[in-house]
Amino acid sequence: MARLAGIAAHVAALLGTQVHSTSPLAGGDICLATRVRLTGGRSVFVKSKAGAPEGFFATEARGLEWLAEAGEGAVRTPKVLAHDAECLVLEWIETAKPSRDAAERFGRALAATHRSGADGFGASADGFTGTLALPNEPAETWPEFFAARRIEPFLRSAFNRGALEGGDAKAIVQVMDQLAELAGPPEKPARLHGDLWSGNIVWATDGQPRLVDPAAYGGHREQDLAMLTLFGAPQLDRIVSAYDDAFPLADGWRDRLPIYQLHPLLVHATIFGGGYGARAGAAAREIVSAPRARS
Repeated sequence: MARLAGIAAHVAALLGTQVHSTSPLAGGDICLATRVRLTGGRSVFVKSKAGAPEGFFATEARGLEWLAEAGEGAVRTPKVLAHDAECLVLEWIETAKPSRDAAERFGRALAATHRSGADGFGASADGFTGTLALPNEPAETWPEFFAARRIEPFLRSAFNRGALEGGDAKAIVQVMDQLAELAGPPEKPARLHGDLWSGNIVWATDGQPRLVDPAAYGGHREQDLAMLTLFGAPQLDRIVSAYDDAFPLADGWRDRLPIYQLHPLLVHATIFGGGYGARAGAAAREIVSAPRARS
């Protein structure tokens, strides 16, 4: 109760209005999620974390706003109302079960977001994946960026934390060495969400899905799709089919999914341990065992 009272006071100060009530929300491994009802009946969503890394919520707010700039037809994001070092305040979105129409709409909208593009492979500032630092220094090519900014740092951290065996690490290094061959046809940088698992899709009652919790940067669009398929999503086949109709994927993209799933697997190995390191090693061995099929 004391924590909720503190959140209420904090939000009231940020928004310059009075708070009627607060309700904790389920979900979230890192931050506390709260529904805050303001005087007058409006609700807002508040994501908070005491002692968050410097720039944590400012980075998330910037990512949401960058995704919102993708333009007409792209996936919407909740409006950022306020943020500071301890919390992020967003507009409240009423949720619904994902329907067939909403899934297809999301697939088309995600294609529009990706197609809107980015200035290069990377971003103007580093970000976060969970509370881990996410390096975003730009690189000339996608294979260079993916190896140096998405695989190597988390390969190292997972290994140093004992979450990755030496043989698995060696297999992943082999993938890094062959990325120029394995990464598929070159594409222009896409505007990526960067952490696109189903929990970061909000299925809204207005039928327009929203994206939340981004780790946004310019990258290869297959990276977002690999993350989405790694952990599954409601109506996934409809999402992918609608996406491919709107923005056709290059031949062999499904075969390349294990390459791009290495990043989230290594991040999860670093944060959670468990079997994620072994899964990353197994994916790497699958990749290097048939490189010609993924060229």
